[in-house]
Amino acid sequence: MGEGSLEAPERRPIAWQQSEFYDQEKLDAELRRVFDICHGCRRCFNLCDSFPKLFDLVDECEEGEVEGVASADFKAVIDACTLCDMCFLTKCPYVPPHEFDLDFPHLMLRARAIQFKNGEVGAAERQLTKTDRNGRLASMVAPLANWASQRSNALTRPVMQALAGIHRDAALPRYHAKTLTRRAAPPPEINREGPAFGRKAVLYATCFANYNNPEIGVAAEAVLARNGVETAVVHPACCAMPQLEHGDIAAVAEAAVKVAGELAGWIDKGYDVVSLVPSCSLMVKFEWPLILPADEKVQRLATATFDISQYIVDLAKGPGLADGLKPLAGGVTVHIACHARAQNIGRKGADMLALLPDTPVEVIERCSGHGGTWGILEDTFPVALKVGKPVARQAAKNKSAFLVSECPLAREHIVQGIETLGEETAAIEPIQHPVQLIARSYGL
Repeated sequence: MGEGSLEAPERRPIAWQQSEFYDQEKLDAELRRVFDICHGCRRCFNLCDSFPKLFDLVDECEEGEVEGVASADFKAVIDACTLCDMCFLTKCPYVPPHEFDLDFPHLMLRARAIQFKNGEVGAAERQLTKTDRNGRLASMVAPLANWASQRSNALTRPVMQALAGIHRDAALPRYHAKTLTRRAAPPPEINREGPAFGRKAVLYATCFANYNNPEIGVAAEAVLARNGVETAVVHPACCAMPQLEHGDIAAVAEAAVKVAGELAGWIDKGYDVVSLVPSCSLMVKFEWPLILPADEKVQRLATATFDISQYIVDLAKGPGLADGLKPLAGGVTVHIACHARAQNIGRKGADMLALLPDTPVEVIERCSGHGGTWGILEDTFPVALKVGKPVARQAAKNKSAFLVSECPLAREHIVQGIETLGEETAAIEPIQHPVQLIARSYGL
């Protein structure tokens, strides 16, 4: 094994069903082993807040080594991890198959799982992770929910901060009474002359596209129909990424079994599976198979799933895309989200937008700082803005008419970051996802 491990990284199945996975002493020993290697390398110092916290702990202790740091102090490092996987996939030279065998994100997941088992995750935080239930309820009273969540609402936002720990200044997603699954029936008429006529795709709606921005799914269906692809939209359940962030691995496994069970029928009928949000794509393609390595339906779903940008680029490289794409005036800045990068498929959002004729596309490939629930909580929202400041600064400098990200939450966080820099955001078109720009270019 050479220094730096030039081989492709390998992921081990997560041993969450074994008792020693939850052994606090064994966890502490592994944390110290891994943290000592990280301390000696420090290549990840600028990725997220976990590594600066770790290095500060080491530098400030009397010994100047990991052995001098109290185990209780490791919690700050564990809690700062957003499980974005960037250290594992883009920075760390010691990931498997290297003999050091480092998987920092999954070690943090193990620590979170022990915290969850020990009842250290608060009730309010657990309720926030129930995005499917929360989305169903909020969509029933969408105008009221959107009124209450406005940053300008001096009545409700302080209460939300006090009771749920949601920072009063954090931008929150809006809800729609007419969800994507309601809008998607009947599906759009298929262009029988489209280059991809004969292909079929079932769109996994995801919680965000279903409840918060159905236009992402509407745009995806319209673009695929224009190219001859027959589509259907389903939303069996949340992908459980929020539960993963809190270490509730059993809940993730339950969601995986439910979603994989329903989508298996579509795969049997010859449908490709297309996920509309990269966090959910990452769960389906990478995390679920490691949590349930023996589940045949989960493994089959992982190999049949595409991210929406990945799928359209695949069409462009295969049968080609239908004619009719028009330039978009003012240019585009596209942010490549961490959970899109973690799929190890390349910059598909940028590749897709490069198909637009005569449209300048600026690419930002750095963490927005949002990190899911982590990015809106009272204690971590200011850190999220700090981490995302370089991205916001670059987006403001580009002055593109459109600012998009495959992760809609990241996009809104970047816009808020631009505001905190004192820059104007009113001229930025209110479009979140790159596929919406493809639909607009087609005039759909």
